[in-house]
Amino acid sequence: MNIIILIAIIVAAFLVYRHYRDESLLGMIFKVAIKALSNNKARSFLSMLGIIIGVAAVIVMMSIGQGSKESVRKNISQMGTNIIMIRPGADRRGGVRMDPSSMQTLKQEDYEAIRNECKYVMYISPEVQASGQAIYGANNYNTSVYGESLEYFEIRQWEIQDGTSFTEQDVQTAAKVCIIGKTLVDNLFPDGQSPVGKTIRFKSTPVRIIGVLKSKGYNSFGMDQDNLMIMPYTTVMKRLLAQTYFSSINVSSLTEETTDQTIEELTEVLRRSHKLKDEADNDFSINSQAEMMETMSSTMDSITIILVVAAAFSLLVAGIGIMNIMLVSVTERTKEIGLRMSVGARGIDISVQFLIESILISITGGLLGVLLGYGISALATALFHLPTSVPFWSVILSFVVCTIIGIVFGYIPAQKAANLDPIEAIRYE
Repeated sequence: MNIIILIAIIVAAFLVYRHYRDESLLGMIFKVAIKALSNNKARSFLSMLGIIIGVAAVIVMMSIGQGSKESVRKNISQMGTNIIMIRPGADRRGGVRMDPSSMQTLKQEDYEAIRNECKYVMYISPEVQASGQAIYGANNYNTSVYGESLEYFEIRQWEIQDGTSFTEQDVQTAAKVCIIGKTLVDNLFPDGQSPVGKTIRFKSTPVRIIGVLKSKGYNSFGMDQDNLMIMPYTTVMKRLLAQTYFSSINVSSLTEETTDQTIEELTEVLRRSHKLKDEADNDFSINSQAEMMETMSSTMDSITIILVVAAAFSLLVAGIGIMNIMLVSVTERTKEIGLRMSVGARGIDISVQFLIESILISITGGLLGVLLGYGISALATALFHLPTSVPFWSVILSFVVCTIIGIVFGYIPAQKAANLDPIEAIRYE
């Protein structure tokens, strides 16, 4: 669609140039148009104002939408696009709450079956989650605990900045050890001392800190990725929650390209492990990071389109404002138009002059709007830490739209000027 509009503008420009082979005449019309606009600076600026605000609004909306989309994709990519998450059956189906037992379908047997039978799986980690207060001396902080296996650090690309990770022996013995994030370090150890080797309490259970994770900061959803504790999954299951089932199982496929095969393989193994009949529905769900990225991108695109359409309505209002101003200008300059026609100016010459004035107002307003849009986007990033990214094609599209507005809404005033009777125009007071 944009290409068709651009071709139409080029063809129109070519026809005008072909009509005015005498470049001096076309140049003179441009000079007259610019002089007419400069003689009414305040009016010209007010005519541009709607275009400036409209284009700036469109640029800012597209900038925030595109920036948010890229930020989400970046965060998901950092975790790995070949990650697959297995969760127990949804707690609601058809608006009816399901039996609690349906949320307890992932067991140790499933973990072992996947580990032993799935050839497309590179890493696997069962996951158990809990939340509560971590306490050290007089300091405390609410946090989340993740019970994982050793392979979790490979799946989620976590790096240990200080200390070490837990061992397979710690998993087997459900050792009371943990690795904590930087947010917990800052809040439990505000004096700057090293937390490694210190014993803290989670709820009423003492656990020894053996490592500190490298900081990841906040993600695109505003969640603090450093406010967490990671323990052996057996420790969380036996010593904190006293449960025998997993909250989820995280899997990493061999490559991103083999994700679909991995999902098929996981589905087959879990259905066999759960002894489900052919006609029975799955009592688990499997989702990949790639699916999540696609869903989030689609959602962000929809939101961006809605915002841009809402902002674009101001361009329509601005176009009507330009047409109104140009009609007033034609009325005020009726006598001038009559004089030009009486000395040989043709109707098309008058029409082109007013079209040029309309297009100049629109394009100049578009240029100022783009600059304002860039400025607001940079300010939003600096002050509010919003991810922004202005796509170059949006700038080109803005100028194309502004040119179309200038032509469309300048046409009626231009035709009105061209159709004036020279004698009646000269007599006009």
